[in-house]
Amino acid sequence: MVDIVLGFDFGIKRIGIAMGNTLTGQAQPLSVVKAIDNATRFKLIGELIEHWKPARLVVGEPRHPDGAEHDMTLRARRFANQLHGRFNLPVELVDERYSSAVIPAKRGEIIDAKAAAIILQQYFDDHANIH
Repeated sequence: MVDIVLGFDFGIKRIGIAMGNTLTGQAQPLSVVKAIDNATRFKLIGELIEHWKPARLVVGEPRHPDGAEHDMTLRARRFANQLHGRFNLPVELVDERYSSAVIPAKRGEIIDAKAAAIILQQYFDDHANIH
């Protein structure tokens, strides 16, 4: 069985979103949701979930290089909990410490979606036996 998985790069201003499936184990950038307010943000995410019908969601968990948590770690974890609560889907956190080494430091909409794809690809690579 092939499952669709959506990945999220949580940010205060924008949330990058990627999609992939368990057959190919390949992630690709999908879109960016601007975080106008929670209601709008989750409405747009809900529309993507309705369209793609993912089996699970993956959220990047930012940390300091030494693994220590910081403010964004807690925010990303809270976002993951909200996704689970609102959409009743399994949500997994992926350590995104080293994903920033692969993408340019300058942030932007395209970069946010690419970051989500890197996070989701890391999930696929770490769970190579899921398909």
